[in-house]
Amino acid sequence: MKLIGAGLPRTATLTQKISLEMIGLGPCYHMANILSDLSLVPQWIDAFEGNADWHSVFDGFQSTVDWPGAFFYNDLMDVYPDAKVLLSVRDSAAWARSMRNTIWAVLYGDCLMHDLSTARSRIDPGWASYISLMTAMWEKSGLLNAIQGGIEEDALAHAMERYNDEVRQRVPADRLLVWSPRDGWEPLCEFLEVPVPSVPVPHVNDSAAFADMLNGAAIGSLAKWQDERKAQVASR
Repeated sequence: MKLIGAGLPRTATLTQKISLEMIGLGPCYHMANILSDLSLVPQWIDAFEGNADWHSVFDGFQSTVDWPGAFFYNDLMDVYPDAKVLLSVRDSAAWARSMRNTIWAVLYGDCLMHDLSTARSRIDPGWASYISLMTAMWEKSGLLNAIQGGIEEDALAHAMERYNDEVRQRVPADRLLVWSPRDGWEPLCEFLEVPVPSVPVPHVNDSAAFADMLNGAAIGSLAKWQDERKAQVASR
């Protein structure tokens, strides 16, 4: 493990994953790995319960960004003492809006994305376990506690700022880079001592794409469940 991402979700973490892989720190572990393979969820349940096998979780990976890895950045700094730490940042008000439209919406919102996720949880044990874990992690973080009963973007923005300040205080300055994709390749590549690519930093995964991805996956799971039920009826 060469780099530990400490930045919160919705701070361009998928952009970071792709960028790190482009400059030779791949594969990079990201929430996308879990969403494409829900059989990985039990490993993270073990970690959340204090029974992590980090070398098994990150076997073959050179970096990690986004949750669930970033949730454990403080532990991972001890497990991988030579790894550097990347704190990805963005404007706190913009982050709060993004959270409202994505992660908060999935877990607590009165919206189609929440409804489809709930329906998927009824027929997909893997997804149910994933949602249960994510809810527990966010509640333990304290970041969403102020807005479970309704969105309070100012409170959420301040919570992000407090979190980022805590990371800055915990991580030794010579081990930490505070970075946004808008900063470009140069500070990231200098920090990691790798060549600067000749192409721009990529930009992916806005809020609309997030919703389309989760809604599509839920609809696909529900359609598969319905087809299996029809096949069972037809075989009787």
